[in-house]
Amino acid sequence: MKIIKKYNETSLVVRIICGLAIGLLLALIVPKVLKLEIIGNIFIGALRGIAPILVFALVTSALVNGSGKMDRRFGSVIFLYMLSTFLAAFVAVAGSFLFPQTIALGTAYKAESVPSGIFEVISNLLLKLVDNPINALAQANYIGILFWAIIFAFALKSFASESTKAFIGNISDALTKIVKWIINMAPFGVMGLVYQTVSANGLGVFVKYGSLLGLLVGCMLLVALVVDPLIAFIVLRRNPYPLVFRCLKESGVTAFFTRSSAANIPVNMAFCEKLGLDRDMYSISIPLGATINMDGAAITITVMTLATANTLGIHPDLVSALMLSILSTLAACGSSGVTGGSLLLIPMACSLFNIPNSIAMQVVGVGIILGVVQDSVETALNSSGDVMFAATAEFREWQKKGKLLPDFMYSRKERAKFNNTDNA
Repeated sequence: MKIIKKYNETSLVVRIICGLAIGLLLALIVPKVLKLEIIGNIFIGALRGIAPILVFALVTSALVNGSGKMDRRFGSVIFLYMLSTFLAAFVAVAGSFLFPQTIALGTAYKAESVPSGIFEVISNLLLKLVDNPINALAQANYIGILFWAIIFAFALKSFASESTKAFIGNISDALTKIVKWIINMAPFGVMGLVYQTVSANGLGVFVKYGSLLGLLVGCMLLVALVVDPLIAFIVLRRNPYPLVFRCLKESGVTAFFTRSSAANIPVNMAFCEKLGLDRDMYSISIPLGATINMDGAAITITVMTLATANTLGIHPDLVSALMLSILSTLAACGSSGVTGGSLLLIPMACSLFNIPNSIAMQVVGVGIILGVVQDSVETALNSSGDVMFAATAEFREWQKKGKLLPDFMYSRKERAKFNNTDNA
């Protein structure tokens, strides 16, 4: 019990770093000998298993127990999500033009099906809205889950008793607690995942594709530290970095290691509560953001597609690049509804340049290898952006009403001025 208590008292980030280091060390000393990958697979499986049910319960509980008032803050959040995703794709285009990449093509990665064009993506997206709700939960179709949760909640709200509302709220709280238990075991899961990846591919894979991985991560960091803060600055008219760094610390770090935006929803909602945001708003906007705020996915689709084009000697013009940005934005918003996530949308984007599907699927295989780093950074960017833009939209309304923002949003000089005013 003392060991368990000490484990729980230690910072989760410290524990995860220790797990990562142990997994890496064991993979280098005794590769492919231990069966640690089962631990990583169980961890990821548990997160993927509980996340769809969690999203359904959270959205249903929020709408049934909430006031039902959806003002312009909600529209602002959606606009910020979409704007950020488009700009992320544009940054990826610019980065690919400045630092062109190529990919060593080899054996094609096999997949059951991939979208052939943007119209198929949009069609699939609309069909997944009305997918069988049980199937949507089983297949982790978050677009369908959100749609049916909203329909179910509005239908139930008109006649649900207080005890029923309380029961739904308790179910939501219980699922949130289960996710926190799973995340608490992340150090062991990360250890297994790192051991599996490094044992199978070695550290050489990161040297071979280091430049490509550097561009992917560099674009994501540029969006997280420059583009998104610039959007927040324009909206709030004040230094956004206190909020940006808080979001990266409270949300991004956990999402980096769990690699699941949906599983990170309870973390984001707890942070929103700490910020004093309106629960009726963030309980809807945060699950929605985990589905459509996909900056990292847009970057991955764009960079990998242009790297493939460069490999084949195709040089896209500015108009084609702009079309790719729009295509990647729309595709990224629906990536959670496509088996394999953003990687399986790469062939669809490649079709814009008439790149054969057989070649594009080899790029998907490369993406899977790089996923141990790329997917972690991508999820951290997406999840921290969810809560940052939810807070940005609400803080803007606070400013219009003359309400003070959280203390950390003000400089020392401003806080001193407020204190002097209060004393007077």
